Amino acid sequence: MKRSEHEQFMRLAIKLSEKNVKNALGGPFGAAIVRDGKIIAKSGNKVTTTLDPTAHAEVSAIRIACKKLKTFDLSGCVIYTSCEPCPMCLSAIYWARLDKVYFANTKQDAQHIGFDDQFIYDEISLPMSDRKLKIEQMFRDEAQAVFRLWEESDLKINY
Repeated sequence: MKRSEHEQFMRLAIKLSEKNVKNALGGPFGAAIVRDGKIIAKSGNKVTTTLDPTAHAEVSAIRIACKKLKTFDLSGCVIYTSCEPCPMCLSAIYWARLDKVYFANTKQDAQHIGFDDQFIYDEISLPMSDRKLKIEQMFRDEAQAVFRLWEESDLKINY
């Protein structure tokens, strides 16, 4: 892809973030997913308008792209995002198997305006017992039976 196309798609992600701010649609973030030089999906952050804390721009664009392409595997696609992905979005990008991430603002830039995810990065590296969020395991034996059922199932779709 030509540099001018990359620039066009990044400017689109930034424009989506600007639209969000000007129209109070959500946080100042936008993302576009592209395959073979064509826009597959685009979205701004929709957390406040949908009351969904997972409706970040990247996750929302991934959801749209998967529905449009009728797949959960976005291999062959790239994502342009107005800001370095947060831990949740980065995980979603990995799970969706996107080939590459292009971003504009850094996580430090986001932190400067009140979007600080450092506590999540810090928490993930701690043992469960030391995390602020209390976590308790229950009924592992019962849950293991379902995992065995999955392993043996002829109906499963690996992903």
